[in-house]
Amino acid sequence: MRIIPRSFFARDSREAAPELIGKRLHLPSEGIIARIVEVEAYRGAEDPAAHSYRGETPRTRVMFGPPGHAYVYFNYGMHWALNAVSGSHNGHGILIRAAEPLEGLDAIRSRRHTGQKKLPNDFELLRGPGNLTKGFGITGDDGGTDLCSIDSRFFIEDAPLGNHVVIASPRVGIREAADAPLRFSLKGSRYVSRPIPKE
Repeated sequence: MRIIPRSFFARDSREAAPELIGKRLHLPSEGIIARIVEVEAYRGAEDPAAHSYRGETPRTRVMFGPPGHAYVYFNYGMHWALNAVSGSHNGHGILIRAAEPLEGLDAIRSRRHTGQKKLPNDFELLRGPGNLTKGFGITGDDGGTDLCSIDSRFFIEDAPLGNHVVIASPRVGIREAADAPLRFSLKGSRYVSRPIPKE
């Protein structure tokens, strides 16, 4: 297994984000592995939708640090969201929106089925940023985790995408710069959080 190199993230999020599709997120302690199928790119001071748009704050400090670390924030007062810091200490980040479970489904189900009136099916387990972090048990305590280290609690494997196609479309759930085609999804995947617009 090849862990994703830090150089992968040390570039503009627009370049790194589409290439993150197909990589695998690992949680070794529970045997969970999932293929990333949907992400969004955020571009620091050039992007009014980015948390880092107005510069470094205590909340966004990790986004101005070394690339390849996790920026985890609480969204809408409801759930955590996992981002990979990218760029060169300039506030770039990549939101991981959805993943396809490959291994450890029982462990994922045990978290996702808690407190649910209607149990999610397997396609819904890691569909959406909040569901993904819940399935992996990721919280704010995981902020700063090195995604490029096999010794981390969770990390990303540099797995090949194969012959699959990545589609760019507008980001979702934001008001500023909503039309920018900075959402990247795996074409044909049933695990993406929102339907991919028709080409």
